[in-house]
Amino acid sequence: MSDLPLPPAARQLGTSGIAVSPIAWGMWRLAENGRTAAEAARLVHAALDAGINFLDTADIYGFDGSGGFGDAEALLGEVLSAEPALRGRMVLASKGGIMPPLPYDQSAGYLNAALDKSLARLKTDCIDLYQIHRPDILAHPQEVARVLDDAVAAGKIRTIGVSNFTVHQIAALNQFLGHKLVATQPEISPLRITCFENGELDQAMMLGLTPLAWSPLGGGRLAAPESERDRAVAAELDRVAAQHGVSRSVAAYSWLMAHPAGIVPIIGSQQAERIAEGAAATKVRWNRTDWYAVLVAARGERLP
Repeated sequence: MSDLPLPPAARQLGTSGIAVSPIAWGMWRLAENGRTAAEAARLVHAALDAGINFLDTADIYGFDGSGGFGDAEALLGEVLSAEPALRGRMVLASKGGIMPPLPYDQSAGYLNAALDKSLARLKTDCIDLYQIHRPDILAHPQEVARVLDDAVAAGKIRTIGVSNFTVHQIAALNQFLGHKLVATQPEISPLRITCFENGELDQAMMLGLTPLAWSPLGGGRLAAPESERDRAVAAELDRVAAQHGVSRSVAAYSWLMAHPAGIVPIIGSQQAERIAEGAAATKVRWNRTDWYAVLVAARGERLP
């Protein structure tokens, strides 16, 4: 059984030269339940103090179907306004391109305005990684690329990424970009293994993109597995977790991190102890036999 390498202490964000932690913290639910700026600050400190410097948000985080658009960004902006020194300790990622309640809009007018509003809410002059949240089928990639390249030239963003793009959509946008993509953010978890086999991770390695995994715990299904398949995956994770003295969640993060594409799982928890716990995933070493056992359980059939 050959051991797989442990993740590095820091990863390079694509080809940008920006160093990011091998695990990230996401703020999808930061603005829920009336969380105050002081409470949000404690979560930011929990991530940074655990060595997690890569923080991911989006303009639509906080939207509940009728209101709250921009609330997560605005709450983080309050934290950064109160403690400006925190900004220098983090690599800040955000997203835009969704116009609630549903349509995707990456027209030049909308995307430029969305970026400016994100900067204002976050109370920062520059976003380190700006991602197109979901592809707008009605926007020509050349038009989207022009907006993003102009934003880099203007100093509003440092690097460019995408989220939920297909292999071909990534290739099309990247073709027109002068400042090439550095990251892609699909859904990846031990229960969502599509990108291991559909070419997404192969393309990421080919283009030098850092894959960021949203919902790395299967939307909570790993914590409370219901189907036979979910339970089988959980059992394989538990076996490795027990060997290393970590939780099932940490084992799941580390399973993703063992992939050679350099997957960065995004912790979704809004509890300080769960955020800090996630950092332990960097110490879990997998071997090929155990790694493939999780994959086989997720596939629900033996490998060919």
